[in-house]
Amino acid sequence: MLGQAALAMWWDMAPDMREEFEHWHSHEHFLERLALPGFLRASRWADDSGGEGFFVLYELATHGALVSPQYLASLNTPSEWSQRMMPHHRNMVRSQCHVLESRGGAVAGHAMTIRFSPEAGHDGRLRGRLRELAAELCARPGLTGVHLLQTDAPPIAPTTEQRIRGLADREADWILVATGYDARELRRCAGGELSAAALERVGAAPGATAGFYALRLSMSEAEVKDQSRD
Repeated sequence: MLGQAALAMWWDMAPDMREEFEHWHSHEHFLERLALPGFLRASRWADDSGGEGFFVLYELATHGALVSPQYLASLNTPSEWSQRMMPHHRNMVRSQCHVLESRGGAVAGHAMTIRFSPEAGHDGRLRGRLRELAAELCARPGLTGVHLLQTDAPPIAPTTEQRIRGLADREADWILVATGYDARELRRCAGGELSAAALERVGAAPGATAGFYALRLSMSEAEVKDQSRD
């Protein structure tokens, strides 16, 4: 992954809003975010079974990008189009993270995310096992990268965007993101080394939640700058 921090988000978008959502997200929202200090790359992924879920990942230079004056101003002064779209982000999970481990590429055709927490007192044991798995799995045929994130929400007041969405955003605790070119291999991992039961055996609390996604768009800070020079 690019940088030392990330913003990971999941939400549902109703089918009748999906076309406008992806138009807005691709042609306004990503451009706005990637123009901000420390935002290095953005990727959007859709539920690979055709459901309403989306996964969005921003890769950040440092955790401080999440509290920059420019980013906070953007969250508190959304465009008219953003204001129209925000109420349609349902079941939002929004996690502001440090990157704990990163092996291989962060963008591929498919991604799996697992949201979970460590059992009390087992953080080190769990992280150690996941470090080993990241090194092993990212070199497996069909897979390209494994990344471990930990949420650390900065203490800022609720923003205008959050108020427009209505209910308070939920957040994950630890997040594992695995990427690859073979969706079947990601699902095999989810039923094997990265299953909820396997994670519990190495220190995770019960309740791990997995999701599977296909890439819709990836865009980098450099690409946005190139467009601005045209």
